[in-house]
Amino acid sequence: MNITAQSDIKTNVLSGITVSLALVPEAIAFALVAHVSPLTGLYAAFIVCLITAALGGRPGMISGATGALAVVMVSIVVQHGPEYLFATVILMGMLQILFALLKLGKLIRMVPHSVMLGFVNGLAVVIFIAQFGHFKLAGPDGMPVWMAGTALYTMLGLVILTMAIIYLLPKVTNIIPSSLAAILIVSGLVAGLGIQTKTVGDMGSIAGGLPQFHIPQVPLTLDTLYIVFPYALILAAIGLIESLLTLNLIDDITNTRGKPNRECLAQGTANVVGGFFATMGGCAMIGQSMININNGARQRLSGLVAAVFLLGFILFLSRWIEMIPLAALVGLMFVVCEKTFEWSSLQALRKIPKQDAMIVAGVTIITVLTDLAIAVFAGVVFASLVFAWQHAKQIQAKATMDAQGWKVYELQGSLFFASTANFLSLFDPANDPQHVVIEFRHARVVDHSAVEAIDSLAARYQQAGKTLHLRHLSADCLELLDKAKGMVKVNEFEDPHYHIADNKLG
Repeated sequence: MNITAQSDIKTNVLSGITVSLALVPEAIAFALVAHVSPLTGLYAAFIVCLITAALGGRPGMISGATGALAVVMVSIVVQHGPEYLFATVILMGMLQILFALLKLGKLIRMVPHSVMLGFVNGLAVVIFIAQFGHFKLAGPDGMPVWMAGTALYTMLGLVILTMAIIYLLPKVTNIIPSSLAAILIVSGLVAGLGIQTKTVGDMGSIAGGLPQFHIPQVPLTLDTLYIVFPYALILAAIGLIESLLTLNLIDDITNTRGKPNRECLAQGTANVVGGFFATMGGCAMIGQSMININNGARQRLSGLVAAVFLLGFILFLSRWIEMIPLAALVGLMFVVCEKTFEWSSLQALRKIPKQDAMIVAGVTIITVLTDLAIAVFAGVVFASLVFAWQHAKQIQAKATMDAQGWKVYELQGSLFFASTANFLSLFDPANDPQHVVIEFRHARVVDHSAVEAIDSLAARYQQAGKTLHLRHLSADCLELLDKAKGMVKVNEFEDPHYHIADNKLG
């Protein structure tokens, strides 16, 4: 094995260990959000991370239990109990597998770059805000209250120290990922000096055994399907959107190309398996994925190592992992937020078109205030409407008279549902001469609304007792014409390739 290969393996192994440490508090926190036990989240992180790392379409991407899914899961857990959640996770996985088998992963390419920027910035802000929950302690009445005094200053000092190590260590050495070094140094400092601060163990115990196979204890009836299907559909959509957008982001960073359909299949498989092991399922995690990519890991090995070490923490090292100060992991996630946020987009907002700037800002805000799925959907819809509106205004016609005294309209632009009104306004059937030609050589007829508009225009000329000629209109459009088909005349100047017009109109 050459030196480069050895270095690559070392990078992926050490990065995987770092990621496994970062997965622990996230998995516990999201499990508590969903009102299930910490081990339910940890087992989900292990199974989803392991299967997607082995089978997924994006080496280097990390998946596990996520907050975007947890906020939806809490409703079904509170109303029907965790067993219904496990059934929902299985159905969610099946829907994601179906999505992959239908090869719909390529639809992610329809998400505009402005929406991607908003997604990245929004998630960076969400991850940043989520860390402030660790700056709370249990109050006298059991309710969380903000830290103050020594506890707060200690926490802030350790967070700053962690961030400083992560930023400065690479300038000295790259023998170990700076993020892993920061966690080890800060943990050693806290333990060696006996510093009192919040640790992973304060969130809940991570000690446990191997995950056990478990068939959800729910009635196999239509009523059960009626309960779980809406949740499964929403969770499947959120999981796929977050995973595919994260995949696209890593593609851009690494100048490589992942396989969206394969990733969907792996994620669906992971959730089906996770549901049968009583977990909360999951999807791609942009924070942990960025840790992995920033560490230089590009192989499946990093995700596999992360999953195996996470299970090792649960089985053998829970006592030691629970001693890790939360400040070290908070500092790590703050660095992730800073590196994830597209700071250049703030300057670009003044240079790019206003509608794109609105999409970036809008998707960012909606992601923070609601959830990712709604933000991306709103961004894509708005971008589509803007695109349609802009192209609707580009339809135009240049009118000339030929040697026979016929009026020729040379059409330019795209004729589709949004431009039909402008298209019809370009013509003057009442004042045009007896013969009128519409030249489609430089125009494109896009949809059925466009065909209906041509028919409507033909009806106007027919009512005026005039003859309309369509030149260079594609054969499939001619097949769909109704009123225009019966009145278009074949003349010597018509495109000879339109034999279908000759057959229909001759």
